Amino acid sequence: MVVFGNVSAANLPYQNGFLEAISSGGSELMGHSFRIPTSSQALKTRTRRKIAGPLQVVCLDIPRPELENTVNFLEAASLSASFRSAPRPAKPLNVVIAGAGLAGLSTAKYLADAGHKPLLLEARDVLGGKIAAWKDEDGDWYETGLHIFFGAYPNVQNLFGELGINDRLQWKEHSMIFAMPSKPGEFSRFDFPDVLPAPLNGIWAILRNNEMLTWPEKIKFAIGLLPAMVGGQAYVEAQDGLSVKEWMQKQGVPERVTDEVFIAMSKALNFINPDELSMQCILIALNRFLQEKHGSKMAFLDGNPPERLCMPIVDHIRSLGGEVRLNSRIRKIELEDDGTVKNFLLTDGSTIEGDAYVFAAPVDILKLLLPDSWKEIPYFRKLEKLVGVPVINVHIWFDRKLQNTYDHLLFSRSNLLSVYADMSLTCKEYYDPNRSMLELVFAPAEEWISRSDSDIIDATMKELERLFPDEIAADQSKAKILKYHVVKTPRSVYKTIPNCEPCRPLQRSPIKGFYLAGDYTKQKYLASMEGAVLSGKFCSQSIVQDYELLAASGPRKLSEASVST
Repeated sequence: MVVFGNVSAANLPYQNGFLEAISSGGSELMGHSFRIPTSSQALKTRTRRKIAGPLQVVCLDIPRPELENTVNFLEAASLSASFRSAPRPAKPLNVVIAGAGLAGLSTAKYLADAGHKPLLLEARDVLGGKIAAWKDEDGDWYETGLHIFFGAYPNVQNLFGELGINDRLQWKEHSMIFAMPSKPGEFSRFDFPDVLPAPLNGIWAILRNNEMLTWPEKIKFAIGLLPAMVGGQAYVEAQDGLSVKEWMQKQGVPERVTDEVFIAMSKALNFINPDELSMQCILIALNRFLQEKHGSKMAFLDGNPPERLCMPIVDHIRSLGGEVRLNSRIRKIELEDDGTVKNFLLTDGSTIEGDAYVFAAPVDILKLLLPDSWKEIPYFRKLEKLVGVPVINVHIWFDRKLQNTYDHLLFSRSNLLSVYADMSLTCKEYYDPNRSMLELVFAPAEEWISRSDSDIIDATMKELERLFPDEIAADQSKAKILKYHVVKTPRSVYKTIPNCEPCRPLQRSPIKGFYLAGDYTKQKYLASMEGAVLSGKFCSQSIVQDYELLAASGPRKLSEASVST
């Protein structure tokens, strides 16, 4: 599941605003906030309670599941170990990496593990890219997206273990919980029993739920899935040419199955509806969830991502001699006469040189900075079909504790909202015994990205009125808003539409010494945090494999500007 975004921007026109934002950029590219004036004292009181009052964390953490014996986890662990056990290079490569999201951080981490010297450049003043977050004047955090860590994320789970921060994941009960639009305020659950192995636990969860699907619908859906279960990964990849809706029709699955289940899944996975989403995306998720006992089990990070996840990676990189720099935006990729990279020119006029270069920023930014002489190379020309999808993340602080919610991720099944969570329950750092803070993913967002924050909040409140009929009214006659933050992302993860799979590039480009990392690059987890981390590992692997070639070019020292403080 994706549930995260990138290149945060607020109140920007959908097209021109995005171009202006990513070219001029900086820390101003954050979501706007709004405060109800009469709430200031209440917020101060809440802050004092957090610090001085007795803190009783009522969210019940589920013990970490046993993931270490799964095939995918062992495969990911082996790849991680290959960097630590690689022969130490006689002359470490200086590798310049653009973008400190999970892909760039992962690339730098594993290159450092292999004995090389990464220099990681981040354009903004915050780490994380698609998992960036900011602190407001009250000390409350607001994030680029709602981030869920699945058991089926083997490279992410290995990364937490390698950093010694497994305890920072708050695991939830093994369930998927859907709101019932036809029954306002009610939910339908898919509970996966721990006593059963995969795929029986998933089959049991589906069979036991009779509120969303009828038995004939379940049977037809199961028959439709048989080719995927028998055909394996090859079959899954071959379905890239069909949308979810087209595949369901082809397999004879009733349309109501799509309406009841897969609209919610499609919006959660890629922020778009089933008539646009490639079926490959759904099948990959189902494949992982059904084949691994704990694959669909979810965890929340116990606090804000920049500090609780990104900084441990940065500390690790620095401990091995690497560097990480914020506020270092690339203006141009400058070339040698032979078409290879000469340096990265930054917006402050300085240049950064290295033995190898990695572009780990989103694909939309890469396309803007791509040198003209590269644009007709098929490898780069195919990137034109990969376009980021817009998404909006909304945070609303209420004046009371909402009762009709869970310590879990919730699928809203509404027209405008994808998933949401009461972060005052699900996350230890955001815990509040007296007031709820809902974080909601507003998707599809294409028609809303240029709308005002107040319009978005008004629309969100109308949807919340259906989810919390006894507690929330659109006119705030019930629960009242203390404040809110709206984080807009004009271009988030790449839009996983049919026939875009052949356009995804390998991490090693045809340009000597130039590499790509990002969830849009070729790896089996598509647009996700897991895909970003795995892409960084593949990128690092390519550079390590190319060591002799890169070292033979003559090691370059990092430019004077790159080593100054």
